[in-house]
Amino acid sequence: MAESFTPVEPKRSHNASPQRDVFRNSDPALDISHEHQHTHLHHDSSAPRGRTDEPAYTTGTTAEKSIIPDQDPNDHALHRRLHSDKKDGAAQEKEMMGDAYDAEKGSISPTRNNMEPEEDPKTHTVSNFYRKWRIFFHLFIWLFFTGWWIASLVEHRSDKNWVIPFLLYLCITIRLITLYVPVSLVMQPVKLVWRHTGVRVAELTPPKLRIPLAAALVVGVIVIGAFASEESLDNTRANRAVSLFGLIVFIFVLWLTSRNRSKINWHTVIVGMFIQFIVALFVLRTQAGYDIFNFISELARELLHFANDGVTFLTDATVPQLPWFFTGVVPPIIFFVAFVQLLYYWGLLQWFIGKFAVFFFWSMRVSGAEAVVAAASPFIGQGESAMLIKPFVAHLTMAELHQVMCSGFATIAGSVLVAYIGLGINPQALISSCVMSIPASLAISKLRYPEEEETLTAGRVVIPDDDEHRAANSLHAFANGAWLGLKIAGMIVATLLCIIALLGLVDGLLTWWGRYINLDGDYDLTLELIIGYVCYPIAFLLGVPRPDLLPVGRLIGIKLIINEFVAYLALQQDPAYADLSPRSRLIATYALCGFANLGSLGTQIGVLSQISPGRSGDVSRLAVSALITGAISTLTSASIAGLLVVDQQTFFTPPTNGTAS
Repeated sequence: MAESFTPVEPKRSHNASPQRDVFRNSDPALDISHEHQHTHLHHDSSAPRGRTDEPAYTTGTTAEKSIIPDQDPNDHALHRRLHSDKKDGAAQEKEMMGDAYDAEKGSISPTRNNMEPEEDPKTHTVSNFYRKWRIFFHLFIWLFFTGWWIASLVEHRSDKNWVIPFLLYLCITIRLITLYVPVSLVMQPVKLVWRHTGVRVAELTPPKLRIPLAAALVVGVIVIGAFASEESLDNTRANRAVSLFGLIVFIFVLWLTSRNRSKINWHTVIVGMFIQFIVALFVLRTQAGYDIFNFISELARELLHFANDGVTFLTDATVPQLPWFFTGVVPPIIFFVAFVQLLYYWGLLQWFIGKFAVFFFWSMRVSGAEAVVAAASPFIGQGESAMLIKPFVAHLTMAELHQVMCSGFATIAGSVLVAYIGLGINPQALISSCVMSIPASLAISKLRYPEEEETLTAGRVVIPDDDEHRAANSLHAFANGAWLGLKIAGMIVATLLCIIALLGLVDGLLTWWGRYINLDGDYDLTLELIIGYVCYPIAFLLGVPRPDLLPVGRLIGIKLIINEFVAYLALQQDPAYADLSPRSRLIATYALCGFANLGSLGTQIGVLSQISPGRSGDVSRLAVSALITGAISTLTSASIAGLLVVDQQTFFTPPTNGTAS
């Protein structure tokens, strides 16, 4: 489809897309004639001065039917509008009812054809009051958190971590200041410094040498960081060299199988791999890095854990403790979807996506929607993270859809971390792997499926119309989100059931066929067995010592065919894996830390197809490619862990009772 477009020519207008060398996207949301601006509820009029990154809003650009029905003629908003116009009764009735009247039934059947467009049903009483007195609200918030931070520092300076409260207080303070102080006061000096340092260096470098030199710099940093540390146990420099070679092979294979090698943005790939390595150093080699990301992960777990309160009310206190997908995963998804709808109603996520778009397009040349999903997936999960960009899903390009799915497959969610920690998996390994997957999934997906079209959230953000504006208040938005969450959860359950049943059918046929050639018992011919042997060379490329290649390969096969929980359970409790060396156990821990398995296809297809039914065909076309790419993204994290971790023995903590807690 992209071949029918014409390349985007550089424009100089403010509304021009910042993207280059991509095909023009015919999405009506990118047509400037559909755009309008929203007055910002929070900013002082001088605060946005000097900024060009305010999002644009579009109307009439989303073709799919809203989950919120059209307003009834008796809705209070329509009554209020008509009464305020002081029209006579006949005029009101004609406007409300149009020409539709069923004389036989004696009832009115209103149609939308002859009615005026729906107006905002909100009264805005609270928001108008807030806008008038916002400076006092903000002052109160700042004083409250200042007092909280000082009190926590005085009372718990020796028994609690002071870094997290300080960073939270700093973020709140900076945010409140920027509501009133023009951003240009800060950004102009930063831009000036950057223009005379980074930009100047880039200008002095010949264009043809910029990418090769950047790649050489990243390779140099990785080599020095990997080989400078002393050897320990079987973490020899020879084994590290194998891990580095495997990392290069993974990148080469993705380049070789790329959908369009000429469109690969090497800036994204190089920066993504560099950030992945730096994040690994930060989390694995510093206590502050581990504490920060562990805190974020804990917040995500606690947020999703609140769904158990509702489950307990509907059933009893024992149900949330059951190891069931239906009770442990589905309720948090429903709750989170409703919560996200509420955040969109308040306008918080639109602002958040806009900031991500500016930063990640500047640093990695990826869109804001992709960056938000990639950053959120390790903490809230593959289904919930897609909900964060719900209004954009119908407008995503094929490359963006591929990236959104890849991010979900490349990592695990904060909600399951507790279960894996209970098995004895080292928390630092799990959290570092999750965080490393953020830049890795962006880089790897763009290598496999490069961007070829304009996007709505690359640098300049265009927010498509959605149904949040039709909610009368926060409660209405939350209730609509609960209904959408129920539909998404139902789609996930149904798709998972069918996919897992299909896998069972395939295994049954393979086993029946294999027993005629004496493949039975421990060697029943199944997809798990086949993938285990296929993963044998993958285990070698990860840097696994040779005696452990087949066991680690089988673990990766279990993870790909069944799921990572079963693989982790086998790693910790199956006697067949008890003799793995510390290095093999370390690499296996990282290689299993992702949702890339055939069962998760059901979750991805179910969520995205329900959010945007019109894109379900595209989702299905990209699913397998995204699954493989996500799995490779996880493997690159395992390779880097094999390069960096020297205290490998600490990454295995035997479970105390032999069962998952």
